[in-house]
Amino acid sequence: MHIAFITPEYPHPKIKNSGGLGTSIKNLVAALVSQRIEVTVFVYGQQNAEFFKENGVTFHFIPNQNYRFAKWFFYRKYIQKYINKVVETQKIDLLEAADWTGITAFMKFKIPLVIRFHGSDTYFCHLEQRPQKRKNFWFEKLAVQNATAFIAPTQFAGEVSAKLFSIPAEKVTTIHYGLTLSNFVNTTPEQFETETLLYLGTVIRKKGVFELPTIFNEVRKQFPKAKLIIIGNDAPDIQTGSQSTWSLVEKLFAKEALPFVTFLGKKPYEEVQNYIKKAHVCLFPTYAETLGMVTIEAMALQKPVVNSNIGWANELLIDGESGFLVHPSDHTLFAEKIVTLFSDRALCSKMGQLANKRVAAVFDIDKKVRENISFYSSILESEKN
Repeated sequence: MHIAFITPEYPHPKIKNSGGLGTSIKNLVAALVSQRIEVTVFVYGQQNAEFFKENGVTFHFIPNQNYRFAKWFFYRKYIQKYINKVVETQKIDLLEAADWTGITAFMKFKIPLVIRFHGSDTYFCHLEQRPQKRKNFWFEKLAVQNATAFIAPTQFAGEVSAKLFSIPAEKVTTIHYGLTLSNFVNTTPEQFETETLLYLGTVIRKKGVFELPTIFNEVRKQFPKAKLIIIGNDAPDIQTGSQSTWSLVEKLFAKEALPFVTFLGKKPYEEVQNYIKKAHVCLFPTYAETLGMVTIEAMALQKPVVNSNIGWANELLIDGESGFLVHPSDHTLFAEKIVTLFSDRALCSKMGQLANKRVAAVFDIDKKVRENISFYSSILESEKN
């Protein structure tokens, strides 16, 4: 079996930016290769064309192109032509693409195309209850219509996406993202920096970063020495037009709290684990995810987490057992859960252990890869018939 992925991002030194989408693909790719599945990764929108093989994976960097008009159409056709040529010469059996921006709209392939609902613009606009550009919905709708089958990382994300794109919910298969557990080992979970909170993720409105100041201000009423570390890329704010969401969030912290807040910006992926291990508690007050890779990464490293309780999050952990689930807008309750953890070292230890067990039971990549291979095989088998 030869599987190929079409993606705008992938964690690799030669690629500038990558988030949860790229991480989830990389985890799956590595697991597929370990099962002796041939894998090709097409990364579009790159500065330069490049082709190379690394760790059993074949990479094709598809360069960006300039057009006088209708780039949204002609660049897609350029990508299609490039991929179709490789499909034919390398005998690729199945393609997988993300729903974001509907990159496969207007593309036609001679092999099955699977769309994985990592999180479309349509999905996020729906969750955030903000208007969406018509062309964005059109692109994503066309891409979905051209697909053979669908995968979602949570049942919630699958059901919402199916409804938004008017496809039968039963056509969407839920396969959770997976982690390589051996890469997430914390041998000294009892060692951490007390009263240190950690937020990981893009600094953007949909991730609930505007809730952080009020939550932290509340926590400091009982723990005045508490610290908050924020790691993530600073994004523009759509609602206000500001080029820096952090500049807006920063102003919301109490004057006396701000010296205890550290914004580190984006950090290399390999460094982030150290910050997770040092944290007392990780918090994720997000409004929009399909699953939330950073949450399960923190759980795997035996960290107690206080997470959003919206939709998808109920599939991540058991509230009060392997973490706490709270609505992002309930600042008082969010702060109360953090205070509870700060006050009870034994609870932190127990919750961290149960979080780790939860990840091993539900998000082990060795189990997830078998589900993906079975799914791909079923699609290829039905195509033969």
